[in-house]
Amino acid sequence: MYETKMTSKGILSISEVNALPAENFEWLFANVIEHCPEAAPIVATKRPFSSTEDLKRAFDEYLEKLDTNEKELVLLKHPDLAGKLAEDGKLTAESQNEQKIAGLDTMTKDDRQTLSNNNYLYKEKFRFPFIICARQNKVQSILSGLETRLNNSRETELKTGIDEVKKICRVRIDDLVWPDL
Repeated sequence: MYETKMTSKGILSISEVNALPAENFEWLFANVIEHCPEAAPIVATKRPFSSTEDLKRAFDEYLEKLDTNEKELVLLKHPDLAGKLAEDGKLTAESQNEQKIAGLDTMTKDDRQTLSNNNYLYKEKFRFPFIICARQNKVQSILSGLETRLNNSRETELKTGIDEVKKICRVRIDDLVWPDL
């Protein structure tokens, strides 16, 4: 039975998600983790989900079970914030929207230069891009977060980066699935 109450977020109920054919589930959730479509078929096997939160936890668990090298690969699939891909209009639709919501498309020249410089330093130190859930931040908190996180160890940043990927995944799921009632 389908839930009848629809909210302003999401396009499907959790019941509808559970009823999707595997290939539709995989297509719909292919980019909730940036450029990581291989997660969706694995998460699909965990159905039925009792709630939207249960679905989100399944993606969290997928990320947690990855080994260190696989986690690094997940992080490497993310674009630099306001970087070359953004300038060239080559971001995924999700990333473009998230960066716009954070105000990265309207940064001052000085903020853009600071972000570019610190993105470079971050990638030199950690060998993967700085990741933060842009939709939960604005330009100044992104800039200060990047500056602060430059002082962390690689191990800390690997964990923090994956935690931020989880946040991004969760907000992307919110765009697709109705919240729990």
